[in-house]
Amino acid sequence: MTGFVYPVTLTPDETGGVVVTFPDLPFGVTEGEDEEDALARAADALESVLIALMSDRAEIPEPSRPEPGQRTVALPALAAAKLALYRAMREAGLSKAALARRLGWHVTQVDRLLDLRHGSRLDQLETALAALGKTLVVEVRDAA
Repeated sequence: MTGFVYPVTLTPDETGGVVVTFPDLPFGVTEGEDEEDALARAADALESVLIALMSDRAEIPEPSRPEPGQRTVALPALAAAKLALYRAMREAGLSKAALARRLGWHVTQVDRLLDLRHGSRLDQLETALAALGKTLVVEVRDAA
């Protein structure tokens, strides 16, 4: 897994704005008044696309390596950890109900843990990942 940093395509709009698309995702478009505004909106659009894919129980495509100079959009760290849990569950063929039984939790707790916009606690994610034989690792890198 390369992480959850997706390359984006920025296209000037004829009305003066900038349109953002995600080459690695099956859908998802947003726009902004300028490049920085478009990139700020792209983070929310990325989460929305991933939420929709998860709701459909679909596979989450791996991000491709960006071309030199190509802009990227990263998921917030908590959302990335939740997406890693979702992928681990799919890999194990485990439903939310099965994970909840394994953990002795209610299914609604697992639902919240997989909700990219819910403020879950990292220790809960660690516990859920451990139940799948996974470990959560946090890394800090210099800003680009």
